[in-house]
Amino acid sequence: MPDNSLQHAQELLLEPNNLFERDLSSSFDHIMLHDVDYADLYFQYSRSEAWSLEEGIVKSGSFNIGQGVGVRALSGEKTAFAYSDEISLPALSDASAAVRAIASAGHHAKSPALRALPISKTLYAPVDPIAILSSEAKVKLLERVEQLARAADQRVIQVMASLTGEHNVVLIAGSDGRLAADIRPLVRLSVTVIMQEGERREQGSSGGGGRCDYAYFDEALMERYVQEAVHQASVNLQAEDTPAGEMTVVLGPGWPGILLHEAIGHGLEGDFNRKGSSAFSGRIGERVAAPGVTVFDDGTIPDRRGSLNIDDEGNSTQRTVLIEDGILKAYLQDSLNARLMGTASTGNGRRESFAHTTIPRMTNTAMMNGRHDPQEIIQSVKKGIYAVNFGGGQVDITSGKFVFSMSEAYLIENGKPGRPVKGATLIGNGPDILTRVTMIGNDMRLDPGVGTCGKDGQGVPVGVGQPTLCIDGLTVGGTA
Repeated sequence: MPDNSLQHAQELLLEPNNLFERDLSSSFDHIMLHDVDYADLYFQYSRSEAWSLEEGIVKSGSFNIGQGVGVRALSGEKTAFAYSDEISLPALSDASAAVRAIASAGHHAKSPALRALPISKTLYAPVDPIAILSSEAKVKLLERVEQLARAADQRVIQVMASLTGEHNVVLIAGSDGRLAADIRPLVRLSVTVIMQEGERREQGSSGGGGRCDYAYFDEALMERYVQEAVHQASVNLQAEDTPAGEMTVVLGPGWPGILLHEAIGHGLEGDFNRKGSSAFSGRIGERVAAPGVTVFDDGTIPDRRGSLNIDDEGNSTQRTVLIEDGILKAYLQDSLNARLMGTASTGNGRRESFAHTTIPRMTNTAMMNGRHDPQEIIQSVKKGIYAVNFGGGQVDITSGKFVFSMSEAYLIENGKPGRPVKGATLIGNGPDILTRVTMIGNDMRLDPGVGTCGKDGQGVPVGVGQPTLCIDGLTVGGTA
């Protein structure tokens, strides 16, 4: 992070509202008059926009500006939280008085003076993507996507394209004296096409983005997104009903890692394990997956959608190995759950905005490479399903049970991917699926930058990834 990030955050969030570091320190002194273990202040300024084009016309556009402060106090297992969309000394004082009620009056020492935390890495440029292009240029970008899609295949009858951008500036102060800031860009481009052949219509989608500006979407990348969407729709036009039953499933690399994220990743977050509600609770050091399965969460990959210079508690993000060669090694922790479980934060304290409290969340979660060539994996399957892309899904964290729909899938017959199928779903159990992995490819790939994770009513950007995987004995819900 550039040296002026903290200065920029103070100039944007504090000084226009007649707030200074001494006022933040006074707020902590006020909160810590009660028996509070820790408190923090989270200031945020955000700008976001969304453009949507359909049939060559901008059908919708939105632009939002917001700012506010969230105040949190921790006492034992209890969390008190208050927020205001007004940044002012009276609002800060009212919120501080509200959260300190979590505990009785105590005799805490005066909070230390605030000090800037050194930022160990710069993962993305502190740019404002919204300001990079004019409104006219953004519309032309979407129009170009539509032109490419209609030129790609004469069967395309409808094109929908969207462009979104965010600029977030956050300032975090803690009762332990920490003071940190981050400037976070985020962009995404999406395209959906509808194709018709005879009386049949099908759709395909693609897109991506990351923590960068709109210059990321050059002509080559737009063409790739369009080709992927057109290919998916074309495949689905030929797709047949899916046979149901228990069978071998091969998952493609990249976005199919969403299955890993939902079915396994959430179960490795610290709050679920501290409360004993995860299928992985109390199993550190035990075998929970087949040999060769190594799963990690990494918030330090440059420009990735799920990456952060610091988490929303001001801690540096890091690479955490969760499962190593099938053995459970760690959970993802924010400060509260780490303290209560007697471990250290992994830099996974995240929140949707100043109006939400911090909870442990994934960043970029993926499985490491194995030793098999992807073609070798497919050739090893006599009869099964090859799932190239996924749509939506859901999981029960307590039991680990999941259901996922496939948006592009093929039957495997005698070691070759054959007829495309539609309406296929995967049904299984997260902890169980890890033990059924029989082959791991050497083609690990991250998703293109489209993931948003929901938990406790909060959405945050995330990344997923995996190599090609072969999993035995999965239940496939079919339409045949």
